[in-house]
Amino acid sequence: MSDSSARRSRSTGVNRSLSRAWTAPVRAMNRFLGTADGQQPGTGKEFHGSAVVDCGVYVDGKREPGDFTPDEALREACSRENAFVWLGLHEPTQAEMAAVAQTYGLHELAVEDAVKAEQRPKLEQFGAVQFLVLRTARYVPHGELTENSQIVETGQMMLFVGERFVITVRHGDATKLAPVRADMEGRGDLLAQGPWAVAYAVTDRVVDAYIEVADQVEADLDIIEEGAFSRDRGAPVQAIYQMKREIVEFRRAVVPLQRPLATITASQSRLVPKEIRRYFRDVQDHLTRTVEQVSSYDDLLNSILQARLAQVTVDQNNDMRKIAAWAGMSAVWTAIAGVYGMNFEFMPETKWQYGYPAVLTIMVVISVLLYRAFRRNGWL
Repeated sequence: MSDSSARRSRSTGVNRSLSRAWTAPVRAMNRFLGTADGQQPGTGKEFHGSAVVDCGVYVDGKREPGDFTPDEALREACSRENAFVWLGLHEPTQAEMAAVAQTYGLHELAVEDAVKAEQRPKLEQFGAVQFLVLRTARYVPHGELTENSQIVETGQMMLFVGERFVITVRHGDATKLAPVRADMEGRGDLLAQGPWAVAYAVTDRVVDAYIEVADQVEADLDIIEEGAFSRDRGAPVQAIYQMKREIVEFRRAVVPLQRPLATITASQSRLVPKEIRRYFRDVQDHLTRTVEQVSSYDDLLNSILQARLAQVTVDQNNDMRKIAAWAGMSAVWTAIAGVYGMNFEFMPETKWQYGYPAVLTIMVVISVLLYRAFRRNGWL
């Protein structure tokens, strides 16, 4: 226990009430944190039996040595100048998130959204805490595009940004934050700007992942486009439609993020420090580029799908013409054989000894003439 906690436990009156208020969340946090023994600061290893990936205290842009539970980290940050907590969570349960919310004063509606992870990108304010929701994305490698191929995997990233803390809640493995934390800990001047610097770094990493996904999806579209206009059968319509579904899913992650970033980068905004807003504008430029790419991909895929459907219709018409041509030639044989198959006694040439080969010759000649006519008109 720190010196400030010891002094609080020895005080009376209001101080004793504050001590009891801190004790409850400590017990709650300990129930799901387990032990953190042996974990080195900044390693990003998960505490056993909990959703906490890492919890660090940063003072003047530098991480304080030692291991902290979320409640200890907050007390330490509140007792220092220019300090804040960066708490990272991965797919927390309702009970785990409730314990964090009690310690950090998070609103219950934001907590519910953080647990369910079914939100569109948005920025909401709950008192002094800003709640930023991002959708993460990553490209899923695949050997061949089929109607069941998964091309883009999406997840969710939520950030609670307060005056003395930033809490990142990650769902899915689309964008991992260990590299972001390592990079930020090497940029003390930026990290000294406070919690919004972390929010910028996380948002920048998410948007950079969008760019990577967009570039790789473009390569898939080139393959589909080449196959759609090749002389062969080309890509099946089902595969093209699956690609369209994946792009729609990717678009749902990218496009709605424009509004939260516009709010953050607005010149009259007081949510974000002026210096950090400049960094967010760079992220906004990258996002705008990605949105334009995704929109163009959607238009291109619509054109490819329409072209492929038109090709399928043309192929079907060609097949029907071939069938009709062969049916026309076989109708000659059927008609002549049907007439002489009636077995009337008084029919021409029934008593002629060369009647049978003559009729067969006529059938063959008519068929050859029809075949040449159909070939000349492109039906065969």
